[in-house]
This record gives sequence, structure tokens and C-alpha cells, in this order.
Amino acid sequence: MANARNTEDSKGSQEAQDSRESRKSAENTRANKRPGPMEVLRQARGQLAELTGMEAESVSSFTQTEEGWALEVEVLELERVPDTMSLMASYQVELDPDGQLTGYRRVRRYERGRADGRRSGGQ
Repeated sequence: MANARNTEDSKGSQEAQDSRESRKSAENTRANKRPGPMEVLRQARGQLAELTGMEAESVSSFTQTEEGWALEVEVLELERVPDTMSLMASYQVELDPDGQLTGYRRVRRYERGRADGRRSGGQ
């Protein structure tokens, strides 16, 4: 009877270890599925275009944060002739760690041909 109990204890211990390893493996798989920076950029541009109807021309700022990702995206809002008179806008875009857009807002508008006093990097 002692052998049966030891076998059951051993079996239960092995099942608990297998369960822990399975959870660890699932966590690692989820972590490995997280998008890299380039994929986050692509997703952000696509999601912003889908929401606003305007294509992103460039990303001028890109930072990983505790909550996910923060970007500043330059968008053509109103095309004019000559092109240097077209209206551009900078949008602050926030994404979760998986690259899903959680919020955006326009932070400035400007003519394409005009430089402003802002520092580079969207700051």
C-alpha cells in the first residue's frame, strides 16, 4: 500500500510540474508573438489610416512605453498646389504592447513647406 501511495504522490508531483511547464510555455509563446518595432509601425499606420481616412506619410517619433508604444505620425490632411502649401498634421498615436491602437489625437497642423521651432523627434 505504501508503494501505491508513493506512486500516486509521484504521479501528482509530475502532473503539477507538467502543468507549471505548460503555463510557462504558453506565457513564452504569447511573449514571442508580440510584434517587433517594424510590425508595430506598420500596424499603427494602417490603423490610423483606417480610422481617419488619411494615409500616414512618415513616423517622426517612436517610443516603447510601460503601457505599450507611443508614436508621432505625419499625415497629409489637405493636398494643395503647389505641394509645399499642402496641409500636414502630426498625430500622437498610442498602442498597447500588442500593437493595437488605443488612442490618437492631432497635436499640430502645418504647411508642408514650413519649418517650425519644434525640436526634432516630435518633442
